[in-house]
Amino acid sequence: MSRRFKALIVEDNRSMARLLNILFEKENFETAIVSSGIEAQKLIANDTPDVVILDMKLPDMNGMKVLTNLRMWSSIPVVVLSSRNDEDSIVTALDAGADDYITKLSSTEFPERELIARVNSAIRRKAIDMSLSHKYSVGDLEINYELFRVSVGGRDVGLTQSEFKIVALLGKNAGHVLTYDYIIRHMWGTTLSGDNQILRVNMANIRRKIEKNPSSPRYIFTEVGVGYRMATEDTLPIDII
Repeated sequence: MSRRFKALIVEDNRSMARLLNILFEKENFETAIVSSGIEAQKLIANDTPDVVILDMKLPDMNGMKVLTNLRMWSSIPVVVLSSRNDEDSIVTALDAGADDYITKLSSTEFPERELIARVNSAIRRKAIDMSLSHKYSVGDLEINYELFRVSVGGRDVGLTQSEFKIVALLGKNAGHVLTYDYIIRHMWGTTLSGDNQILRVNMANIRRKIEKNPSSPRYIFTEVGVGYRMATEDTLPIDII
């Protein structure tokens, strides 16, 4: 018997939330409902749903804030269900990391079959991504995205959460240079853009943990004045014995 997927419904309109709950339970989902952005962020962190159905208008914060905060650390599928149907709102949400965007027909109406189809599609894409890229390894270094672990020679190096996120991001883009600003925006948002100090401190700590000789890195290279690049097997330095 296949497991039931968990759907988190983030919606402050009680009538709409009730209708969504009925629909998803009918489709054999486990459901949870929250009415604020703060509640949503706490539940996502603690319960790890398979998909989030997100309204943009929430009483405590804009749904975009929930989305951008989430994308700093998680790739959980997010399908926006909003009354906003202008092109700018749709493009902004998709650019911020929403997997899909559906417009409500009214405060208590929405395209039910389309929503379920889009949600199922987002879950399938996530499953395919995970099956293809749940690990990255180069030399003796391995990044396990499922276990949130980085190991060298089979030994867990004990990265902090922030350090793991940086290494994971570089691993997913191995061989490509990621600029300082790109990594900072991904990690801490736009407020720290242009200030590399926090990133340099984290990178120094990472190198002390993963590199045999931090001053001559084997796994994460610095492109001076630009950013960092994770090694691939083709670019891995050869050890001189």
